Amino acid sequence: MWAWGCVERVAAGLLGGPLAGGGRWNTAVAVGVTAAAGLALVAIVVSSRRGGLKSPWWRRRRKAPLTAQEWRDLFTPEGKLQDGGVKLLKQVRSGGMEPSIRAQVWPFLLGVYSLDSSEAQRDVVKAQNRKGYLLLRKHCLRKSAYSMEESRQSTKTAEVNHEGSNSSEKGDESGCVSPVKSEEVPESPSMEEAITEEGNPSLSAEQEVQDDTSETKPEQMKENQSSSSSSDEEGSEKSAVTHVEASHKNLASVCESSFEDEQESIPRYSNTGGNMDDVVLSKAARPVKSARAIEDFETWQRIIRLDAVRANDEWVSYSPSQASVSKERAIESAKAVFLKDYDHLEPYRIHHASRLVAILEACAIYDQEIGYCQGMSDLLAPLLAVLEEDDEAFWCFAGFMRKARHNFRLDEVGIRRQLNMVARIIKYKDFHLYRHLEMLQAEDCFFVYRMVVVMFRRELTFEQTLCLWEVMWADQAANRAEIAKSSWRKLQLGAPPTDDLLLYAIAASVLQKRKLIIESYSGMDEIVRECNSMAGQLDIWKLLDDAHDLVVTLHDRIE
Repeated sequence: MWAWGCVERVAAGLLGGPLAGGGRWNTAVAVGVTAAAGLALVAIVVSSRRGGLKSPWWRRRRKAPLTAQEWRDLFTPEGKLQDGGVKLLKQVRSGGMEPSIRAQVWPFLLGVYSLDSSEAQRDVVKAQNRKGYLLLRKHCLRKSAYSMEESRQSTKTAEVNHEGSNSSEKGDESGCVSPVKSEEVPESPSMEEAITEEGNPSLSAEQEVQDDTSETKPEQMKENQSSSSSSDEEGSEKSAVTHVEASHKNLASVCESSFEDEQESIPRYSNTGGNMDDVVLSKAARPVKSARAIEDFETWQRIIRLDAVRANDEWVSYSPSQASVSKERAIESAKAVFLKDYDHLEPYRIHHASRLVAILEACAIYDQEIGYCQGMSDLLAPLLAVLEEDDEAFWCFAGFMRKARHNFRLDEVGIRRQLNMVARIIKYKDFHLYRHLEMLQAEDCFFVYRMVVVMFRRELTFEQTLCLWEVMWADQAANRAEIAKSSWRKLQLGAPPTDDLLLYAIAASVLQKRKLIIESYSGMDEIVRECNSMAGQLDIWKLLDDAHDLVVTLHDRIE
């Protein structure tokens, strides 16, 4: 009220005090001064409230995460999200979600399921996506199977030459693989117990992948070629199938078909987005079997395995069921993807590494332009902690990579575009800081390179990473669904959805350090060290507040 008292004293002076004559002029002045005083008071109050919180989103910090009950209440009796998912996106942007429903919500945010889909439509998409993932895993196996059989044939040839005229065996010319005695082939892992899933007509994705990738003896394979041709594919999925039986059938089919004659289409990346219906290749567009393609895949396989066994275990507390996996099951999953050098790992890390290998290999086939680059395993690991079905994890990751894939292009065009955008955000928001970066020859913002590539994964804790990504995915889902700005205004949120929320968050993290950068740092190396030391020190919701403030003020100029 100090400001109001000052205004009153000024008004009294202008009007000549309480005993001065009135008059119309004095009355008009009094009214004007009173109105000005009111405006000044409002300005002071607003300024004091916004001094500590510079974001119009300050109320969102009070929002609670989406609960399981709220999630269920969002659906109509037909299983459709109310109002096209707008309320869902609003709640996720305001406070994230409870960990227990992440596996159900993420497929909507990542485009696996349409926001306006019904439950029946999602069931169809799920079945198609499951089949597509298994086709990709079969393709990965086929590439591995070629090298395996080539090695076995070389071994047999050497033994036949050694035996010379004492050998009476003749090569089988009818099949794609020459039959050899069982003692000449490495024993396949023991899988004597039949694995069935109670109440579920199909095996889990992980089990089916293991079925597709387990080693088998050629004699057993030949034995099952005739039986597998008469079995119905759908019926076999609904029956209790052992890993050995399924692996025989799948390896038999590997030998029966070649790349050129394969009748099943292989899912491939498409920039149109959507579900598997949008990404099925025609026969003419399928991958061509070439020495170059095989060489690239072998290189990707080697790097994937190195990264998989080095993955950390930060995810353990978020997935108790995966953390308690038995040693036998872990080793079985490792052998299914031909993973080696895991003896020093705990069972849960072996199992996690095996899942990383299976899905990243499938991704390398799905998007051969990108293949695999180091850093992609950092993006996949959090998804595996939440999504326990491999096929669902793969398609969610594919949706995630639709935007993130540009971070891994060899020409780095995507990275340069994003670094340039971060630089422009800083320039428009804080020109003084930008000029200091220019003096340090750091205006290209290369010091945030790691933040851009792995999307803050190494600067935030595991839970903070999930919170940031969920809000980021909600923005992208809103744009993908073409939610109109008029609809967004009804949500009473100041910031429009943007595909580049991550970049605004990165710029906000740099702006939070502006004083330190300007006053203390004299080289880009020091800024790089500062950025790399942010791990665990950032307030994720304050960071999102500041990021959305930047979106509000700069969106029209930046994008």
